[in-house]
Amino acid sequence: MQLTPQTPSKSLDPAYKLRPEREQINRFKDRFKTLFGHIDEKESEENVKDHLMDFLKEVYYKDTCVVAPKGKTDFVIHLGKDATSPAGVLFEVKRPANRSEMVSRENLNTKAFHELLLYYFQERTRDRNSDLRHCVVTNVYEWFIFDAALIDRIFYRNAWLKKEYTAWATGQKVSRNNDLFYNEIAKPFLEKLEEEVPFTYFDLRTYQKNVNDKDLKNDRALLPLYKILSPTHLLKLPAATDSNRLNPRFYTELLHLIGLEETKEGNKKVIRRKATGQRDEGSLLENTIIELETSGKLSHLTDPGQYGRTDDEQIFSVALELCITWINRILFLKLLESQLVKYHRGDGTYAFLNSATLADFDEVYRLFFRVLAKRPAERQGSIRQKFGRVPYLNSSLFEITELEDTTLSINTLDSSLRLPLLRQSVLRDHPAYRHRAELPTLEYLFAFLDAYDFASESGDDIQEKNRALINASVLGLIFEKINGYKDGSFYTPGFITEYMCRETIRKAVVQKFNDAYGWQCADFGALQDKDLDRTEANELINSLRICDPAVGSGHFLVSALNELIAIKSELRILQDDAGRRLKGYLIRVVNDELVVLDEEDDEPFTYFLQEATGKPTAERQRMQRVLFHEKQILIENCLFGVDINPNSVKICRLRLWIELLKNAYYTEESESAELETLPNIDINIKQGNSLLSKFSLTEDLSDVFRKQKFSLSTYKSTVAAYKSTADKDAKAELLRFIHDIKAQFRETVINRDPRRKKLSARRGERILLDSNVDIFGNHIKDPKLVAVEKKRLDKLIAQIENEIAEVENNALYRGSFEWRFEFPEVLDEDGNYVGFDVVIGNPPYGVKFDTSTKKYLKKTFETIIGKYDSYGFFVEKGLYILKNNGMLGYIIPHTWLTVVEALNFRKFILKNTKIIEIDKLPSKIFDDAIVETTNVFLQKINSEITSNNNEIIVFYFENERTLDISNFDENLKKIYKQKDWNFSPTFNINVSLKGLEVYEKMTKDLKVLSDFCDFSVGIQAYDSHTGQDPNLIKNRDYHSDYQINKTFVRELNGKDVSRFGIKWPENKWVSYGDWLAHPRSKSFFEKPRILIREITGNGIYSIIGCYTEDYYINYKSILNIISKNNTSDSKNSLKYYLGLINSRLYSWYFSRYSNKAVTKTFPRISIFDLKKFPVLSENNFTESQQEIRQKIILLVESASYNFSEGLETTALEAEIDQLVYALYGLTAEEIALVEG
Repeated sequence: MQLTPQTPSKSLDPAYKLRPEREQINRFKDRFKTLFGHIDEKESEENVKDHLMDFLKEVYYKDTCVVAPKGKTDFVIHLGKDATSPAGVLFEVKRPANRSEMVSRENLNTKAFHELLLYYFQERTRDRNSDLRHCVVTNVYEWFIFDAALIDRIFYRNAWLKKEYTAWATGQKVSRNNDLFYNEIAKPFLEKLEEEVPFTYFDLRTYQKNVNDKDLKNDRALLPLYKILSPTHLLKLPAATDSNRLNPRFYTELLHLIGLEETKEGNKKVIRRKATGQRDEGSLLENTIIELETSGKLSHLTDPGQYGRTDDEQIFSVALELCITWINRILFLKLLESQLVKYHRGDGTYAFLNSATLADFDEVYRLFFRVLAKRPAERQGSIRQKFGRVPYLNSSLFEITELEDTTLSINTLDSSLRLPLLRQSVLRDHPAYRHRAELPTLEYLFAFLDAYDFASESGDDIQEKNRALINASVLGLIFEKINGYKDGSFYTPGFITEYMCRETIRKAVVQKFNDAYGWQCADFGALQDKDLDRTEANELINSLRICDPAVGSGHFLVSALNELIAIKSELRILQDDAGRRLKGYLIRVVNDELVVLDEEDDEPFTYFLQEATGKPTAERQRMQRVLFHEKQILIENCLFGVDINPNSVKICRLRLWIELLKNAYYTEESESAELETLPNIDINIKQGNSLLSKFSLTEDLSDVFRKQKFSLSTYKSTVAAYKSTADKDAKAELLRFIHDIKAQFRETVINRDPRRKKLSARRGERILLDSNVDIFGNHIKDPKLVAVEKKRLDKLIAQIENEIAEVENNALYRGSFEWRFEFPEVLDEDGNYVGFDVVIGNPPYGVKFDTSTKKYLKKTFETIIGKYDSYGFFVEKGLYILKNNGMLGYIIPHTWLTVVEALNFRKFILKNTKIIEIDKLPSKIFDDAIVETTNVFLQKINSEITSNNNEIIVFYFENERTLDISNFDENLKKIYKQKDWNFSPTFNINVSLKGLEVYEKMTKDLKVLSDFCDFSVGIQAYDSHTGQDPNLIKNRDYHSDYQINKTFVRELNGKDVSRFGIKWPENKWVSYGDWLAHPRSKSFFEKPRILIREITGNGIYSIIGCYTEDYYINYKSILNIISKNNTSDSKNSLKYYLGLINSRLYSWYFSRYSNKAVTKTFPRISIFDLKKFPVLSENNFTESQQEIRQKIILLVESASYNFSEGLETTALEAEIDQLVYALYGLTAEEIALVEG
């Protein structure tokens, strides 16, 4: 047995970011002293237990969990507030003087551990408790904490030990005395055990000095101990709420400050301007709307239509965009302020976002544009004096936007207006504001922000004030919701973006290295084993191109950034400016955030200035520089995004700036007085409609690139220069030049339009006709013919001009995005489009397109799902902009796997991609969403490359379960072969591997029922859309309860059809003829046929069908099947088909391969389902198969007879089942699966 003790720091999950409050730490210290004061090493174990339980209850569990003895177990921590809840932690306690029975770091084979194992086995077997989290052995001083999952794997699941325990517990040994289990079962097992046994070890005595230390700064040393005993660790509660979990209190009050409210419309939550009677003129939005209406500035907009159709829509959209711009800046500054205070070890003089410093909106304007937008040396003297500690960051966030320039800026707002405090305001907890009814807007905003903790995302500190943490991810979530105010917005959980980025980017990295070096690395693990040149490896990863074409708040790009840095760390290629490798740090993504830990003590890395020198240590400076510049390089080179919403674009840029801000550092050149400036990363995040483009990716741009001024190298170097410049004038000039280059691209492509050449030719012909005389003044052509020809050419010229104008001036293309040249980073040296390595995101679905857009989409895309479902277009566009072998990772509705409307889409996927992985997610993965979703991972391939041998990883999570990243476990995945779906109407992932073998046996013949039969639904007598008289419909004139005349025929409804027979109620007649709304062909009611009830059953036989030769008219709730052939054996064939359809095997097949089968209300079978039912062709039957067929026919006849006579059919149906199994060659195991 190899024992591996670990310190509390090593054992804690890095995601455990809880920052305990000062009050909690003080209570911990007090109770710790009390515990030590009560310890008498010679007292009984009972007393020791009591003291320990008191300590744990008073510090952690008093109001949440029962801590008490349980049976022979010394004591347990229950998972709930009463003793009936399962035990979560088991404790074995020894008194300090009992050293012989106590475990040690060198030896677990003692009575204390034997007893712990016995408690564990009893909990698992006798109490059937699978909720155990940890097991603890302690003598008060020394603590040994074992993960229950490890105890379960090594001990409980060991076959020999479990068998021996069971024999002892059931009285099959010579004695049921505990000593026999300890000495003759547990002890010899532990002596022979060779596995590693890790555990957490600590001695409370080593913390006594820290507990007694009166200097509160030294309390940080107690944090690992405090956390290791907390419910978060011992009970394995979520180590941190999802990094993107909405803080509802913050969100609601921020909406109030802006002037918005969230409400529910149907199944979705939407954000809107407050209702008329509830509006507050002091809110930012109403204040802005008042100024816009007063100034009439909306008339200055060149294209007001982009903000809405009506005046109200336009003024609201403009005001909201302005407010989001201002709030973006303020929140960014709040994060900056918190960062500065943290860097200077809590020095409050670095705080500047408060009403004392910024008394009105004029001051805020000055902060934006005279402080943040200017270097310290360029600032006015009064500005330098007031804001001397606010750094210059070179962010375009602090440049006046085009909309501000056209309408108004924040300094025009009325500072005198006051805003009522929200009833549930966080300020109600603050003594200074508790009794205030209203506040000036700015004072309210700053006090509100100050009530939250923006300072730190790490758990290495004690929270001196009780303030909820608000990080960049939470802000991203809030603005994603605000941006989606019209349609509702569903934010992607952090662990989903983390997992999707990990899976796609790591595969893309492996592909990159394989392509560069001709390697055959199968996965990232194989790449880690390679001896990499650090510089070359960094260049390769920096050349990755990752795009989110519906970028939203930038969540996926931030996750991608974190993943790229973690990849570099794991490949051991992170290095500083001098090329020295970064050692001694563990860098990984935890809970969708980048965690940097010191390898020696597992302490989170933090950057701050030393009090003595006013500078960071050399190592801290080096590490912070590396992180900042790695993020800068990766954001500039690797991350790209597009969104149709301008506010989303702004917020995505903000998120990326914030990621850089987290690692901003003081420069050595400024003697740690100035922060390193931020790069101009905004050029990588662009506004536009990803689905609409004027120009193809194959458009030839060589004419432009041959011009020296606009060469490709010039274009690329200009874009690179823009990103790095910190000079405002240079930046503006570079932007103008980039705009000129793209204008050249557009002009070149437009001039190449064949319609323009055609127009030029027709105009030339028209000019010649105006010169219809020779040198002597004689007409060359008959003037009448010339006049006709002129008229024809004028009409043709006008038509061509209109076509050109429609394309060039079409409002449809107003927001189009030109993938061909917008990102020069994905063009090769000759200017050809190469594409992205990774396309990733959560594209919108359910978007409503106007008529002109639908026309464009139909002409441009290969497939259309249903009523133009947008996610299909995003998948196709994503593959279109990918390079060959590139990876796509999307979240899309799960219906694409099975619905009929997506059949061509599935064929497109099979033809153009390798399906790498599909994850069916639980229904509640997105808050408030009603659409069930899947993660889908695809690799783009050339159509010539076969993907038949490709294996698909599938994770299928039931709707009710909760989910986190740990659930994507090797042991839970299923493997499918892509070739199995080539001829399947659906991609059914809720089938076991054995089920796939059954499917292969059923479908290998490649014949389906539609090869032999014709199908129809029944009649529909009435339909107002056909122009029938409403009174006729209301009175049901074509129906009667008796036969009025010869046109009236017996009618069947769905419920009249049973398995193997019909129950006609004898009073249902319908007048059949062309007068019915939808009469259907008479042959489907006269010929021998199979009738299938549309609504399926919920028993072991879901399909309900019968055979009849009688003349009935049936309603559309019954599906009709007749033979295509009119041979003497066609009746027998129909009976044979009915035997198959009504069998248990076909019910199993239908339930797994039809989308309508899983409908929660009334599962249905469709004609599409029936047509695709696999059928073994009778033409190629062997003698034994012919014999089975004949038996099935006879049994169907017998079952039909028994039904008509009211006799039992169960035994006959069971015989049919067995014959169908035999026909397809199913094994006993496969039959058990079908019947399971």
